Amino acid sequence: MSRLLTSEEITRQLADLPGWAGDGQALTASYDAPDFPAAIRLVEEAADAAEQMNHHPDIDIRWKVTHWRLSTHSAGGVTQLDIELAHRISQAAALVGASTR
Repeated sequence: MSRLLTSEEITRQLADLPGWAGDGQALTASYDAPDFPAAIRLVEEAADAAEQMNHHPDIDIRWKVTHWRLSTHSAGGVTQLDIELAHRISQAAALVGASTR
């Protein structure tokens, strides 16, 4: 099981993740894609990364806006897995032209 990150560790690592916010419970972000197909491509890219990591986000899609919530349920909060997945989602968002809200 992954170790829970402290609030200080989360804050420090979020500095490298524009648009992401978090606390000890979860990391959250919203991305506005150019159109609905781009939003779906973002979800597909993130799904591939999540599957490789065996670490799956909560995703809400509203037209071209995707909302993300990352938490390591088995650990009861935010771990390094969530930080890594947030980086991968951010990279996927850049590929499809999505920006944070």
